[in-house]
Amino acid sequence: MSRCLLVDDDTALLDAVAPYLGGFGFAVTAVETGAAMRQAVMAQEFDVVVLDVLLPDDNGLELCRWLRRTHTTPLVMLTAQGDPFSRVVGLEMGADDFVPKPFEPRELVARLNAVLRRVSREGGATAGTVPARSERFAGWSFDRLSRVLVSPSDEVVPLSNAEYRLMTVFADHAGQVLSRERLVELTTSPGADVNARSVDLMVFRLRRKLSSGPADRPLIRTVRGAGYLFDGGAGP
Repeated sequence: MSRCLLVDDDTALLDAVAPYLGGFGFAVTAVETGAAMRQAVMAQEFDVVVLDVLLPDDNGLELCRWLRRTHTTPLVMLTAQGDPFSRVVGLEMGADDFVPKPFEPRELVARLNAVLRRVSREGGATAGTVPARSERFAGWSFDRLSRVLVSPSDEVVPLSNAEYRLMTVFADHAGQVLSRERLVELTTSPGADVNARSVDLMVFRLRRKLSSGPADRPLIRTVRGAGYLFDGGAGP
C-alpha cells in the first residue's frame, strides 16, 4: 500500500476522502493542521502528501517550501477553484500537481497514481528518501534535493519547478539528443499544458542560467532538426 498523508482542516472532507483512498490501496494518515503535518512528516515516511493550501495555523505554500527543503516526497496540493495564483506559485515551489476544490475523490486517486507512476518512471525517490544528492559537470554542481545549481564560481542558482524537471532530464540523458516531443513527455506534470514552444522557452531560461560557465562551452546545444543535447560531460 502507498502511504499517504492527507492534510486538510475540513473534517468532513477527511472523513469522506480518507476511507475512499483506503479502498484504492492507500494507507492514509489524516491531520488537520500545519503543525500536525510537520510532526507527521518528521516522525514517519510517506509515499505522497496531499496538502490543502488554506490551513488555520499555517500557509500551505510555505509548507510546500518547507517540505521541498527537507524531503523528496511527492506533493499534491488542494486549492480553491479559480485560484491560479496558488497553483503557479506552488508549482514554482515544487508541488507535483494541483487538484481544485470541490473535486471528485476518484479524480484525486487518478492524480495520486499518476504522480507516483511518474516518480517511479523518472527513478525518483518516494517515502522521503533522498536520491544521489548532487552531480558535477563542467565545474557545475546540480543538487537534486535542494533543486539548485551551483556555478563554477560557487554562485547558487535557484531553479523553478519546470527548470528543475528539465535539468533532471538533461542530467539523466547527458550526451543524448532529445527531441522537443520527448522533452514534453519527460517533463510534463499531470494536467499541465506543455507543448514544443513551452519546451523551447524552458530550454532558453535554463540555458541562460547555465551561461555563467566557460563561454566556449555551451552546455545545452541545439541540434538542428532534431532537438537539444546536454553536453555536461564529466566534471571535477
